[in-house]
Amino acid sequence: MDFANTYVALGERFYQRSEPTPVSSPTLLLWNTRLAEQLSLRQKPASDAEALAAIFSGNTLPKGAEPIASAYAGHQFGNFNPQLGDGRAHLLGELLDDQGCRWDLQLKGSGRSAFSRNGDGRCAIGPAVREFIMSEAMQALGVPTTQCLAVVTTGESVYRKTAEPGAVVTRVASSHIRLGTFQYFAARGDRESLTKLADYTIDRHYPEVRELAGNDHVLLLDKVIEKQITLVVAWMRVGFIHGVMNTDNTAICGDTIDFGPCAMMGVYDPQTVYSSIDTSGRYAFGSQPDIAHWNMVRFAECILALYEQGDEAIFQQVEPLISDFPRRFQQQYMAMMAAKFGMAIAEPDDDKLIRSLLDSFSQRQVDYTIGFDRLTESLQSEAAADQAAELLGSAFPAWRQRLARQATTDDEVYVLMRGQNPRLIPRNHLMEQVLQSCTESGQATAAEPFLEALRSPYEETPQTAKYQSVDEDFDRGYRTFCGT
Repeated sequence: MDFANTYVALGERFYQRSEPTPVSSPTLLLWNTRLAEQLSLRQKPASDAEALAAIFSGNTLPKGAEPIASAYAGHQFGNFNPQLGDGRAHLLGELLDDQGCRWDLQLKGSGRSAFSRNGDGRCAIGPAVREFIMSEAMQALGVPTTQCLAVVTTGESVYRKTAEPGAVVTRVASSHIRLGTFQYFAARGDRESLTKLADYTIDRHYPEVRELAGNDHVLLLDKVIEKQITLVVAWMRVGFIHGVMNTDNTAICGDTIDFGPCAMMGVYDPQTVYSSIDTSGRYAFGSQPDIAHWNMVRFAECILALYEQGDEAIFQQVEPLISDFPRRFQQQYMAMMAAKFGMAIAEPDDDKLIRSLLDSFSQRQVDYTIGFDRLTESLQSEAAADQAAELLGSAFPAWRQRLARQATTDDEVYVLMRGQNPRLIPRNHLMEQVLQSCTESGQATAAEPFLEALRSPYEETPQTAKYQSVDEDFDRGYRTFCGT
């Protein structure tokens, strides 16, 4: 592995140097061959699994790695904490792939750092495997996401409510710069570091800004807003509920990061909350657009902090971007929903019809994924059409009448809808079964076929039917936990 450590070069205000804490008996549990090849890494023979486990547990540091714990702040459920930081993660450095793209390589669950507070710096096997599976599923679903390269069991126990087997997960990200990273310096009035961070972010993630007319920092805000809108619209398309949209869990590059109490929506209900720590429903499925807007207001505050307080000129450039967020989001969201419903050619009342169709999903307690899958298949199967009609009632003929007015064939609409509507998602009850199996056995036997199926979510494969089952209780009472 050839490391380049440009983030380290920003200076020690941005991190604490910290090495992973060795573990007693590392064993490779999961390995991402696709991602390894993308990073120009090659899995060693099985006889070298011990060497891989040593590297991706943190026991052996690769040549050129400069492990750090990154500093950041964040709003957690609306309350600001001026210092959070990597309390159980170590950023080893950056790798360049064959295309010249830069990727962070981070170990999570690798021990304490200066930011650990009272934490043990460790991760249990369940949350580690969840992050691996969820990030692979999101990648296959076409949702911007961080990825996982490996999960290594440690041979040690971590203590939460009970003793659980420990693990270290290797996360790969286009960077770990968070909204909270900007807040860390803005809260301290450290304009020098804040400016350095903004310029670094532009150069690393949004170099096109340098070629555009206008203020670079305002243009950065505009780019980040666009990425966040694209991300949350993608979440809404597949029914993903992040669960902790805190500002420290908001990646500036626009990827999904931190798969703690995340879950997938079953029966369509915008108020759906599964996270055990979200007692107020702040991060419910249907609230995610509003929270993204709220988070971007916080980012705008960081951009304003780059300038003298009361600088009216910069405020006049920033404020319209924030005010226009709801319109921009709604435009992208409705375009996405139109595609999910096969509306290839826009009509004036489409927004009204889309809302009416979603109301039918809610009133008739239609499973979000199954409902759209049956609508999609109804274009090519009479049996699926009968199922869709039963699910949606009078909304089904209204939908068919709408499609009949556009100059497209059913085959063309099918291709459009199939590209938006997965057959398969990581169902919550199935995820829990896999995690329980991995925890009890210490093996990936249950995870491997689940991953194989989830990597082809839009196709009918021999594995598909096995993982399409809906929870008997329709996820009523289902709860996810942070795992920290």
